[in-house]
Amino acid sequence: MLLFIKLLLAHLLGDFIGQPNSWVADKEAKKHKSIYLYLHILLHGVLTAILVGEIQFIPYAVFITISHGIIDLIKLHFQKNKTKRTWFIVDQILHVLVLIGVVFLYQNKSIDISWFGNQFWILITGILLVTKPTSIFIKIIISIWSPESSNAHSDNSLAKAGNYIGILERLFVFCFILTGHFEAIGFLLAAKSVFRFGDLKEAKDRKLTEYVLIGTLLSFGTAILTGLIVQALLLQLL
Repeated sequence: MLLFIKLLLAHLLGDFIGQPNSWVADKEAKKHKSIYLYLHILLHGVLTAILVGEIQFIPYAVFITISHGIIDLIKLHFQKNKTKRTWFIVDQILHVLVLIGVVFLYQNKSIDISWFGNQFWILITGILLVTKPTSIFIKIIISIWSPESSNAHSDNSLAKAGNYIGILERLFVFCFILTGHFEAIGFLLAAKSVFRFGDLKEAKDRKLTEYVLIGTLLSFGTAILTGLIVQALLLQLL
């Protein structure tokens, strides 16, 4: 674990702290012709070797350095303005997976795939259930009501923000259930109520208030029910 933390620290220092915006702009403009790309890659190798501090780890540090450069090159050549966010996420996931693989190789450990049994599939199914499927379910349920207030679809709202907020809040509730922090669910609901109070007060629309309340209760209720079911199933497997 300590080795992974050191490698992750080196990655964070090299990718975020030690990389100015001017380097990023130059890399995106010139791609493999940018001198800053190679300085960035070299910086990763140096940071990795220094933070681990073991002579025998140098070959692994070289591997991390080369793989980092290949991943960055792929991202630079394939990303577009509209796909930068997606490629950033993919880029970071690949870097972390490389670090995890190096840790297992260096410490001569094997990955215990026995964990990928019933517990894994139950947990993954529960997580996926409270994301987009629940959003679609709630949207269908409340579609029979249509608030008359134009504030329901305000132009000042971020695109798909409500959908992402709902998914995040359900994931939080799901995690709180599995970790036994039921009080945190109340705090989350109270926090959301505070932020929504201003909008509903300005709207002065009872239908909009009821519309939002139904959506919120369905969102929290589904997340709580899913969390309790998953928790019960996991306990049966222990």
